[in-house]
Amino acid sequence: MGKNTKKKNNWAKEVKPDDVFLSDPRDTDVIIPVMGPTGSGKSTFINILMGQVVTSVGHDLESHTAHIQHFTFFHPDFPNRRIVVIDTPGFDDTTVDDREILRRIAIWLARSYDANMKLAGVIYLHEITQPRMLGTARKNLDMFNKLCGTEATKNVILATTKWSDVSKEVGERREKQLRDEHWKYMLDLGSSMNRFDATQRSARRIVNTILAKDALDAVQIQRELGDIDSILAETEAGRTLRYTLRELLELQKSMAAQLRQEEDSPELREKIAENEAKIRSSLTQIKALNIPLSRKVMRFLGFV
Repeated sequence: MGKNTKKKNNWAKEVKPDDVFLSDPRDTDVIIPVMGPTGSGKSTFINILMGQVVTSVGHDLESHTAHIQHFTFFHPDFPNRRIVVIDTPGFDDTTVDDREILRRIAIWLARSYDANMKLAGVIYLHEITQPRMLGTARKNLDMFNKLCGTEATKNVILATTKWSDVSKEVGERREKQLRDEHWKYMLDLGSSMNRFDATQRSARRIVNTILAKDALDAVQIQRELGDIDSILAETEAGRTLRYTLRELLELQKSMAAQLRQEEDSPELREKIAENEAKIRSSLTQIKALNIPLSRKVMRFLGFV
């Protein structure tokens, strides 16, 4: 479906007053989102790419990028096109729930699509210091895949960071594991794998790899919220997050049952209260991602 025949954009219903968008979007803009788990080095990558400190860098597990941030520059090899780099929060933010992270990323991308801005590709960062692809790293990669979709995978750069924190032997072993196992699916579909060594030359090389490719029409989340009459809960990313949250809720319920078996103490009561708060948060997010019954009926009847 072409852009001139798009249905009404339901993404606008998800916009909140504190959302920040590019004030002067241009149809000549080239967008490059930088994604990855908290602590993977997204802000560091952008600062080094830009050649100046434009965004704060966290040095612990707490996210320093709760909202979408955008930064613009003109690449010396592409002087007539403005490059818009997007710093995104990870799906493991310490202060914002996953459903809200998904909303912020999806809305920014959907709005840029509606403004006819070109999506050149996506950079996904992963710490080479991580010995295994488990927990939050796996969740971030799964959500990233659902946001992008299969068609956009060829314009994805999978970049490893923090090489100075590991020995060459350890880094190369983990890099091989990523290539042969965790990232094999994406690499087979055309993604590229690079190292970011914390130099501007390295950052520019990664960006140049993306700019050398044909621009994408849209990533999956943009098509779902733009070209079709969809709501966030019905997107692939929304369905994946809902499934992940339900798994997490079961684990939290099991933890609650285990805690009730322990001997009462102030510390135990504190743990129970914390776990109950997590359960309430999971239930709230799942409810927000549930598709209304009326919407399901309309879809079944073919009206949406």
